Amino acid sequence: MNVAGTQRETREQATLLSAFVVSATLWLLITTAVAVLLSFKFPFPDLATSPYLSFGRLRAIHTNGTFYAFASVALSGLAIYIAARSSGAPIYAKPVAWVSLGLFNVAAILGTITLDLGMSDGSQEYREWLPWVRVILLLAALCSAYVVAGTIARRVERPIYIANWYTLGGFTFTAILWIVALIPTYQIGVGQVSVQAFYMHNAVGMWFTFLALGVTYYALPKLLNRPIYSYSLGVLAFWTNLVFYPIIGSHHYEFSPLPWWLQTLAIVFSVGMLIPVFAGSANLILTARGAWDVVRRSYALPFLAAGIVYYFLGSTQGTFEALRTAQAYWHFTSFTVGHSHATMYGFITLIVFGGVYALLPLATGKQPSPLLTGVHFWFALVGVTLYVIVLSVGGTIQGINWASGNPFISSVEAAAPFWLARALGGSMMFVSHLLFAYNVYVMIGAKQPTLEPQAQPA
Repeated sequence: MNVAGTQRETREQATLLSAFVVSATLWLLITTAVAVLLSFKFPFPDLATSPYLSFGRLRAIHTNGTFYAFASVALSGLAIYIAARSSGAPIYAKPVAWVSLGLFNVAAILGTITLDLGMSDGSQEYREWLPWVRVILLLAALCSAYVVAGTIARRVERPIYIANWYTLGGFTFTAILWIVALIPTYQIGVGQVSVQAFYMHNAVGMWFTFLALGVTYYALPKLLNRPIYSYSLGVLAFWTNLVFYPIIGSHHYEFSPLPWWLQTLAIVFSVGMLIPVFAGSANLILTARGAWDVVRRSYALPFLAAGIVYYFLGSTQGTFEALRTAQAYWHFTSFTVGHSHATMYGFITLIVFGGVYALLPLATGKQPSPLLTGVHFWFALVGVTLYVIVLSVGGTIQGINWASGNPFISSVEAAAPFWLARALGGSMMFVSHLLFAYNVYVMIGAKQPTLEPQAQPA
């Protein structure tokens, strides 16, 4: 490719990444504004009583929106960009990438509208969108997968970089996952419960986790200007995650009509998940060993470092939470909500922020505000940590109340102060999102002295 062609490709990569990031950021603001309202509905149940603002509708709008309109879009855009940079190849089939972004947004708009009108696929967590809306979502992911796979297939060097192993694994398994979740014959009785366990947990562990780790395996060594600590540890974590993770969703349905052997197998495999979690976390932490001064002075590295720590803590917590003794107290309490935010926000969302701060300036040549980036980091980190701690404590108190045979209302009264603190933590997180949105504007659209965007293969 000549110089003019290289510069044009660089501009097109920057434009595509910018479009994915802008779309994801807008949905982040919408869906987390909904979440703030929901958090205040717990301590103030008479707040916003319109059917269109009811908890049952807004909760599904929040979860599905943050999953598929924010995180999925942001991670898909980063994955496409990383595939091109790490492979030293142009983005394959760029029109398909734009179609993917359009389909993600069509699915999100239709899913949000139908949910707010009271139209859902039942109380199936993370797949309340109607089946035909989820078909559009599947097509969006398949389009992104096609672009990523085609780009990697045209790589300059034969070895596939470890980041792209995780990305390809995430797209491949998730396509299977979403297809299985749409098969009508599986949506009946206990079979539906089993498929829901398969879908709900793997939507996090085989989609978001794989893509987020792919972003980390590219951005972390690049920002530190050093190789990943161990390629072998990365491969070990990849394959053991693929072995252990798919079955563990059933640990959310212990003491249910699901077969006892399936519940036990889920617990055993949940313990097995300590292998990829410890291997992956150690690999990433050792990559940053001795470079903490660089982390402190970076825009993006504090987000990545905090995300790695939350990956370790949240995933390890998930293993212990799977044990029947723990489930007897924590199941159906606020504890599980705190755990899901430790993983989906503390890990996934902080990695998304770090990935955007790491790669968008390289693409556009424009830097975010150092002050606002720092404030963003601390509001997000303190907010989610407060959120997780208060719901973990409040949920434990709820479970002890239930196990003690106290009236249900006593558990509500005991948890109420913690719900107010949860609203405070959520509000801090939302403020950080406003700062992030402004920084995205600065990195893409604001007039400022620009650096030359990187034109060489990364």
